[in-house]
Amino acid sequence: FSVLCSAILSSYLLGERLNLLGKLGCMLSLVGSTVMVIHAPEDEEVTTLDEMSSKLKEPGFLAYAAILLAVCFLLIFYLGPRYGQSNILIYLTICSVIGAFSVSSVKGLGIAIKGFFAGRPVLQHPLTWILVVTLVASITTQINYLNKSLDIFNTSLVFPIYYVLFTTIVITTSIILFKEWVTMTVVDIIGTVCGFLTIILGVFLLHAFKDMDVSLGNLRQVLQSGEQAPVTRDDKNILIEVDNSSIAPEDKPKVFMIYT
Repeated sequence: FSVLCSAILSSYLLGERLNLLGKLGCMLSLVGSTVMVIHAPEDEEVTTLDEMSSKLKEPGFLAYAAILLAVCFLLIFYLGPRYGQSNILIYLTICSVIGAFSVSSVKGLGIAIKGFFAGRPVLQHPLTWILVVTLVASITTQINYLNKSLDIFNTSLVFPIYYVLFTTIVITTSIILFKEWVTMTVVDIIGTVCGFLTIILGVFLLHAFKDMDVSLGNLRQVLQSGEQAPVTRDDKNILIEVDNSSIAPEDKPKVFMIYT
């Protein structure tokens, strides 16, 4: 809903235009994300901060988090200053990668809040404050780079691409953190892959054809202009003029080719 809402509001409030292929890309991205969420396995039940802490300390998640941090630092300190003003994926990838930490922090803080109302000593647990600091830092970074992206690029492009990247990163993080891939069936795996390919197709339509003037009103005209083929002559003895006589000077000799 956020993708469609941002595309519609940006066209009315900000005067930005989204062509027919862009709208189709938004729909495909939303459909692909929905298919991925439907086929994603249910996360493992974690009810205490100690269980959450044990999950965060597992080697698989620590390696995954280290890779995300390395990619984030590379984008922020090297690629961002050089290509952030021209490539829409730089700032949005930073927001999406940081989103993996913000969502994990929200998950842990949700457990802490439940434990607080249940009378558990969650305020004395060090993980609670680590999650608070991580959440504040990650959300601040996301807002900063999302605003930078919105200042430079079209809002109708920023929100769909950010939605797709963020959703993909979050689902991947949840699968690795809670080992959801263990319970996935073949149908769920196929559905997840198909949903991801649909997302890729939607982003391609949204980004690759953003400058084309395609709408329902001129769709037939665009298709007809694309289907026009060069005219061929059946008579092999006809003279075919090669140079354009309308732009050629009068004193310039004209060139003809004789096909026999």
